[in-house]
Amino acid sequence: MAKSPEQEHPVKAFGWAAKEQSAKLGPFIFSRRATGEEDVRFKVLYCGICHSDLHSINNDWGLSAYPILPGHEIVGEVTEVGNKVKKVKVGDKVGVGCMVGACHSCENCNNDLENYCPEMTLTYGAIYTDGTVTYGGYSDHMVANERYIVRFPDNMPLDTGAPLLCAGITVYSPLKYYEIAKPGNHVGVVGLGGLGHVAVKFAKALGAKVTVISTSPTKKDEAINHLGADSFLVSRDQAQLQAAMGTLDGIIDTVSAVHPILPLIGLLKSHGKLVLVGVPEKPLELPVFPMIMGRKVVAGSCIGGMKETQEMIDFAAKHNIKADIEVIPIDYVNTAMERLAKADVKYRFVIDIGNTLASDAAAAAASNP
Repeated sequence: MAKSPEQEHPVKAFGWAAKEQSAKLGPFIFSRRATGEEDVRFKVLYCGICHSDLHSINNDWGLSAYPILPGHEIVGEVTEVGNKVKKVKVGDKVGVGCMVGACHSCENCNNDLENYCPEMTLTYGAIYTDGTVTYGGYSDHMVANERYIVRFPDNMPLDTGAPLLCAGITVYSPLKYYEIAKPGNHVGVVGLGGLGHVAVKFAKALGAKVTVISTSPTKKDEAINHLGADSFLVSRDQAQLQAAMGTLDGIIDTVSAVHPILPLIGLLKSHGKLVLVGVPEKPLELPVFPMIMGRKVVAGSCIGGMKETQEMIDFAAKHNIKADIEVIPIDYVNTAMERLAKADVKYRFVIDIGNTLASDAAAAAASNP
């Protein structure tokens, strides 16, 4: 494959990467392509840590290629734009989420659903259209085609806004598409983690009544008094489940561990919809009879297209929706991964790239002249 002009003049970059399966993340010098005519380059200021970053480092899905430099909740400030870029200008605040490429010619792409394109290119750990490996946001700068750039409104903080580029769109898209968070509807949110806590906020802002469903009774106060949920169900309490049977118009299930979905189907009204957005490592058992008897739907959803992602960020800014985060320095990232594996975070780690990566970059450059 012939090299493109952008490949011929790569730009030096620095970040933290895992060089082999289940390895610790450490300093990594690499190159990004030069800014093409439709590209936007920006200085990374913050990058959220998604649970899929941990899965990718450990190759839990068997898809990882090393070295792998994670991060797909990336925000920062534009430093350079190509001569055909119209969306943003130097100095603008922007973000990049889970994808950086697609075919742009299939039915999905033509309907602003690049996330379902068979040739969708992930932000890290994938092969880009020019043959180069994609690297994520645990790095000093990022470059992407303007189609995959999200403009951040002035009133949206970058640190608390970063996780919305994955967690936010993952729950916003099914809430809208399946029309389960309309005013007057009653929505269940299963799991109160990185996805679940923003699902509660979006569902409430969309006008729905919200019940959080969790295995942990200790999360009730947080769900109701902090996040604004209307009610709380302990999924292991049969009496509570029985009392709530047939009361929900829809459910967003954010849990990535293997769990029974029969009780959740029972909570739905007739014609209700259970939407799965978590990714358990093993198949779930799907009981058909209760679905048939209530004309109920079990469905899935994966992030959103770029038009919808921009819509989500604008909606979040208008309704003051932000992720609850713990900001960390880059040299804490391996400890953060250990804590993430134990669900020891409320509710999303965000790396302060802008203030903490620079010293590591200088040290790495000195040792690798």
